[in-house]
Amino acid sequence: MSEDARFEDGEDKALNIGAFDKSDLQIVSSLIQDSILPANEIKWLSTSNKLALLINRFRWEDKNLASSKDREVERVQSLLMISHVKSISSSGFSPKQRDQILSILSTSFNGDDGGSGNILFVFSGNAGIRVEVDALEINLRDVTMPYISPSGRSPEHNIE
Repeated sequence: MSEDARFEDGEDKALNIGAFDKSDLQIVSSLIQDSILPANEIKWLSTSNKLALLINRFRWEDKNLASSKDREVERVQSLLMISHVKSISSSGFSPKQRDQILSILSTSFNGDDGGSGNILFVFSGNAGIRVEVDALEINLRDVTMPYISPSGRSPEHNIE
């Protein structure tokens, strides 16, 4: 008797996913949790009303497979693009600080069903960004090949 195909047996392809409502954003938020980025990799594209973040994303979707194959966990550079941006405010850091490294803890949306509202990015070290949008539209796209995580381990959270 043949065995059903498993997710782990599929091809490993670059991630390209969009978020257009709160439930979509929960998926994107889980994929970008523990991503790291220099503060100067946050760019406001005023002519197109977009905010771009070039992040070093931990590959949560590959964690179990890496463990089962006894190989190191990976990160990948990804572009997180937020569209329909009206305004941006930040606290706890300056986007001009080249040496300040941010780590994404959570991403949430407060707004109406039509998508108008605020996207909140919470970073470690009491830093954050609030992005006011006319409509919720986020794209997360891997832009490099995966690489071995420099720490050699998965992020951990001690919640007490």
